Amino acid sequence: MFANGTWQRSWEKLGAHPDVQDGEPGWHFAVWAPDVASVHVVGDFNDWDATANPLTQLSRSGVWQGFVPRLPEGELYKFVIETKDGKLLYKADPYGFYAENVPGTASRLLDITGYDWKDGVWMRNRARHDHMERPLNIYEVHLGSWRRHGNEPQGEPDENGNYPGPGDPFPAQRGTYYTYDDLSTELVEYVRDMGYTHIELLPVMEHPFDGSWGYQPTGYYAATSRYGTPKQLMHFVECCHKAGIGVILDWVPGGFCANEEGLATFNGKMLYEREIHPNWGTHKFDFGRGEVRSFLVSNALFWIEMFHADGIRMDGVSSMLYLNFGVDDPGQKKFNKYGTEEDLDASAFIRQVNCAVGREFPDVMMIAEESTAWPLVTYPPEEGGLGFHYKWDMGWMNDTLHYMQTDFPWRPGAHRLLTFSLMYAFNENFVLPLSHDEVVNGKCSLMGRMPGDQWRQFAGLRTLAFYQMTHPGAQLNFMGNEIAPFIEWRYYESLEWFLADEFDAHRNHRAFVKALNHLYLNEPAFWEKSYTEDGFTWIDADNNQQSIISFTRHGMKQKDDVVVIINFDPASYETFRMGVPREGDWQVIFDSDKPEFGGSGYQLEALDNVVCSSQPYPWNGCDNSIQLALPGLSGIVLKRIGKSSYVPPKPKKKPAKRAAKGAAASRAAKSATSTAKPETTAKPTAKTAAEPAPKKPATKAPAAPAAKASAAPSGAKAPAKKTAKPKSSTPTA
Repeated sequence: MFANGTWQRSWEKLGAHPDVQDGEPGWHFAVWAPDVASVHVVGDFNDWDATANPLTQLSRSGVWQGFVPRLPEGELYKFVIETKDGKLLYKADPYGFYAENVPGTASRLLDITGYDWKDGVWMRNRARHDHMERPLNIYEVHLGSWRRHGNEPQGEPDENGNYPGPGDPFPAQRGTYYTYDDLSTELVEYVRDMGYTHIELLPVMEHPFDGSWGYQPTGYYAATSRYGTPKQLMHFVECCHKAGIGVILDWVPGGFCANEEGLATFNGKMLYEREIHPNWGTHKFDFGRGEVRSFLVSNALFWIEMFHADGIRMDGVSSMLYLNFGVDDPGQKKFNKYGTEEDLDASAFIRQVNCAVGREFPDVMMIAEESTAWPLVTYPPEEGGLGFHYKWDMGWMNDTLHYMQTDFPWRPGAHRLLTFSLMYAFNENFVLPLSHDEVVNGKCSLMGRMPGDQWRQFAGLRTLAFYQMTHPGAQLNFMGNEIAPFIEWRYYESLEWFLADEFDAHRNHRAFVKALNHLYLNEPAFWEKSYTEDGFTWIDADNNQQSIISFTRHGMKQKDDVVVIINFDPASYETFRMGVPREGDWQVIFDSDKPEFGGSGYQLEALDNVVCSSQPYPWNGCDNSIQLALPGLSGIVLKRIGKSSYVPPKPKKKPAKRAAKGAAASRAAKSATSTAKPETTAKPTAKTAAEPAPKKPATKAPAAPAAKASAAPSGAKAPAKKTAKPKSSTPTA
């Protein structure tokens, strides 16, 4: 099974496991290293003697095994592989469950079995519910930099007493890591309070370089020792589950670290790998080799079974699918037997691992980070798909961020960037990511992308978050997005929590994100039909001149439907008419412009839980419409609470005729005008619908309340709202 790629539980035999032989306890070792002269186990227990504990090869399998008695748990060890030309390679265990603290590179003996899980309620609920019909709002976390103890630089300074900083290739670490146990308390409580549904962890597999963020692993089966032991990580997951929070793990089957202690050229030549990645320098797995597929499929199932992971996000899927990913020279391009660029081995492997997870753990979600237009990513393999449940919508992310960084006068010309995603939103099951990749490597923080003065930057960031949360699909935000930092993410230090502790603008933004998360949780229309066309209807997608969009989100029950309107321009409107999908009283249940969120509070008395009664006046292609105040750079959610209270005005009565002054005078008048036509009485014509009051033009919003704004140099000010003419189709008196 191992050689043909179908051994799904290879971690149970390969690697190091406690064993008893001839009545003596010890550890059994097994490693795959074909085409070598010998393999030995070395460690502190034999003074790292490369000849002390040889292993024996099992037939022609390439697997070497042996038993070493009387070894205590926690001992460091490596395999010494002697190549056929006599070279000695000191390798960490590919199946090692625990590793030496960095910068050490050895594996550490650990029995990973026997953890007493207490998350049964969560696991049973997970099995009973379809995650496609449940809320999915993900908080993406790098455990090493969410919070830290202290902020002092670590390591040794240079001769001038200075430590490497942000501009240096290897900045000094600042402060010390939180442990898995610290995070089990503080991170879990924070995420639950903020209203996220899942935590997604950047790779926790062992890796030598902090600057890789875990995406260049050496130990695929070892939870990194930076933060504690594997069983402490299990405890962290258990605490998440007991708090009602799911855990998604980033997984990197596309390639691994080139370090000599890892999988790279494991037997002196390429064994686990087929080639070197042209962009990243990582070693790309050889998916055509059965032993490699067994290693990787087992690995995905290992993290799900042993650590109770609720989802796996497969990193770098595009780099796996294309033979020529990152290859710019046409002369270096490769093609498969059909003449296309698809890596047939990689696509077959992806289907294999997704099918394996689907069979063994049908309630676990598989998520693809796939950045191209590869078709059918979230369709079943039997229909030609790759078998994922979800795919990151990189197109939405790129278009939306490009739009949001466009200054306001030019937004009408970029309006299609807002609406184009709905042309394909239901072709796949999408996650809308504002991930770690968007706040590093010179891209600026999200806050830094927003145009305008500081008030408009915060308002723009609220509008971005609001649009993401109300758009079809699931949501993902990187840690720190909720406090609106001005700088990019730095992996070597804690997030700037002092911003929310000391400055009103950042504290208010976090309050806004928390309220938005809870709105999402409380309104089924935002998640019950996130991936099907019947969950969304445009009201107005084409108002580019005012940079305003509106739409309806539908739940399973009509009573759960909500209407959303978003103004991406600073202009505010005292009254704004919009169509609604049905008649009724529509109540404002969320307004992003509230002062407690850092907003201006424009027309607050006209928006705070106000009820807008629909009128039978056609608008935006709807039979009914409402009028409401609309602040600049804001989003509003309305929900129907009952039949419309609108009462059409009664038609005016025609004044009664004055009585004739005497019958004689009347007869005389008739006689005098006998040649004239007889008089007729006109009946008033009933109106089918009362014409609405004219829409008032945009006005300046009142100044934002004075507040301690931010750590940035300038204070937060209310924007000078521009005056915008209403659309030409607006009814006028």
